[in-house]
Amino acid sequence: MLNNDRQLEEYLFGHDILDLLNEYPATFLPGEFIELLRPLPPRLYSISSSQEAVGEEVHITVSKVQYTNKGRVRVGACSGYLAETLEADDEVLVYIEKNKNFRLPPNGDPIIMIGAGTGIAPYRAFLQHREATGHKGKSWLFFGERRFSSDFLYQVEWQKYLKKGFLGKIDLAFSRDQETKSYVQHRLSRQQEKLFKWMNDGAYLYLCGDKKKMAVDVEKTLLEIISKQGGMTSEKAKEYLHRLKKEKRYLTEVY
Repeated sequence: MLNNDRQLEEYLFGHDILDLLNEYPATFLPGEFIELLRPLPPRLYSISSSQEAVGEEVHITVSKVQYTNKGRVRVGACSGYLAETLEADDEVLVYIEKNKNFRLPPNGDPIIMIGAGTGIAPYRAFLQHREATGHKGKSWLFFGERRFSSDFLYQVEWQKYLKKGFLGKIDLAFSRDQETKSYVQHRLSRQQEKLFKWMNDGAYLYLCGDKKKMAVDVEKTLLEIISKQGGMTSEKAKEYLHRLKKEKRYLTEVY
């Protein structure tokens, strides 16, 4: 299995060390087993707050991973720990990993924020920062989740920012609230004419969320929009998006 990357990836997804021991039993001493294990890697979460607004606090947006496989309920190592084990005032080991690129433009330029699920986190920080510093630059949020009633993260805050003028526009996609599933890329397509105009007028484009599915679908949709609205070939559309990346006007934080 170690020599077949695809087979290995499929097995590792959703399985843990107990599955391995049950399905591929071997004889070894406890110390030998411990030496085979790697250190638990850190989990990285986007910060969903601005120091200008909350001082020394750091807010994060975490969705607990939970699923059942082979008769056992599994939870994410870090998300399960944060959600189920910690009590108020407990201490955890944390560190800050800087992202020098994924940040607000310094001069209040227009921003287009695209995210699904916990990918909403940095945009909450962006608008907290703009409110705290008094910047009301043009802003447009595209957000997708499963259900409006249970998954509209920070709903009251977005409504407050809309009312105060720190958020200009919001487009929402709740995939399970209707028979035909609607995702954030579908909302982009519906607004493609205005979206392309914003991009041409100098807006900064941000994408945050799932790397394997959502980010791929969104970037594919963006290329289709650029091609159609700009009257370009697919190759020219790729060059356009690459230019935005080079100018640091198309910024991603995917995981």
